[in-house]
Amino acid sequence: MRADWEREYVEYVSGQLPRLHRTAYLLCANEFQADDIVQATLTSLYLGWRRAVRADNLDGYVHRILIRRFLDERRRPWSRVLLGGQVPEAPAVAGAGFEERDSLMAALRNLPKGQRAVIVLRYFGDLTVEATAEALGCSTGNVKSQCSRGLTALRAILGETIEGARYPA
Repeated sequence: MRADWEREYVEYVSGQLPRLHRTAYLLCANEFQADDIVQATLTSLYLGWRRAVRADNLDGYVHRILIRRFLDERRRPWSRVLLGGQVPEAPAVAGAGFEERDSLMAALRNLPKGQRAVIVLRYFGDLTVEATAEALGCSTGNVKSQCSRGLTALRAILGETIEGARYPA
């Protein structure tokens, strides 16, 4: 890789790393698996940097890689093997209390993969509808309908688990 491209890559990754890790964590609910997904994403990005910098929306391009790596990990049979007797305690989502984080992560795990990906990218990754559609390789209408269904499901799940909580319609 040319020195100027490598410098651009390092600058981009340095700025996006926390956001990518947060998105991966919200998708898989496991800090270590999120690290693996981000690492695989950044490796793919490095190898295809010349193509990536020519993309109209670099962030959408990278999120698409991240989603594909997440889905690839979920398809592998070894990803469902638990090597320890007890799952380690997961780190807290920034700004949320322990109970809120656990409730939110459990609710996200109950969503279908497509709805979970859309909700995480739109509301936790702060992507627009268009950027989310580009990252997932689908239409904006699909993103909107998946968001609507996902939010409805989250409200139902969280409404049952958190007493007295009010969620806007």
